[in-house]
Amino acid sequence: MSFVTTDDGAEIYFKDWGDRDAQPIMFHHGWPLSSDDWDAQMLYFLGKGYRVIASDRRGHGRSSQIATGHDMDHYASDASAVVEHLDLRNAIHVGHSTGGGQVARYVAKHGEPQGRVAKAVLVAAVPPLMLQTDANPGGLPISVFDGFRSALAANRAEFFQAVASGPFYGFNREGATVSEPVVANWWRQGMMGSALAHYEGIKAFSETDQTEDLEAISVPVLVLQGDDDQIVPYQQAALKQHELLSNSTLKIYEGFPHGMLTTQADVLNSDILAFIQQ
Repeated sequence: MSFVTTDDGAEIYFKDWGDRDAQPIMFHHGWPLSSDDWDAQMLYFLGKGYRVIASDRRGHGRSSQIATGHDMDHYASDASAVVEHLDLRNAIHVGHSTGGGQVARYVAKHGEPQGRVAKAVLVAAVPPLMLQTDANPGGLPISVFDGFRSALAANRAEFFQAVASGPFYGFNREGATVSEPVVANWWRQGMMGSALAHYEGIKAFSETDQTEDLEAISVPVLVLQGDDDQIVPYQQAALKQHELLSNSTLKIYEGFPHGMLTTQADVLNSDILAFIQQ
């Protein structure tokens, strides 16, 4: 398997498929998952002639269960370590949920300053800020995230089952067709990772203010989110991202859930391809 070792000793697992001379697309996964969550996209874009790369965030998937660095700065610098190791240039970076925050911090702090990024795609992404504060009154109260932490600490396996079988894919909606294999795959990915990384990652995805990251990005960005996202409210995420980014295209999908990259992969793949080819 392929790993990069970071300056603080984390071993970051990555996949790298396709022609090394093809334009690279790097995928950044959500909490508490792994690069496997991008299977449908990686196979699709590989088939379209792109080089596709994805890594497991520190403490997630096959990356090492290091005790430190579970914050957006380290997430972004770890992604940069993979990019620099592979010498990726003219790359498209695609991030889902927490991975969207990772993309925003990476592009703003590493990718654009190094001249390595062509475009970015934010899919149901967490920026600019999920937490309710005086300056962000529409955010979610801290009690929501404290509840996540309590449930994870009490019974992580049960909590992950409830998230995957309920709001993440919209399987709790009346008339929804529940895919048990999709639920099982979400649970499998989550349970591969570190309970500590997942616990501390809640603070990273909920309390990191990424307003300045979004304002610093100048490359074209495609912003995608469903209006039935029960995890990240689109009014606080996609709409604000579009306002803060200087060069963005916004698309809100009617009825799509947070996990739409899996349940509506055909739609998202087609729209992302069209954006990349513009």
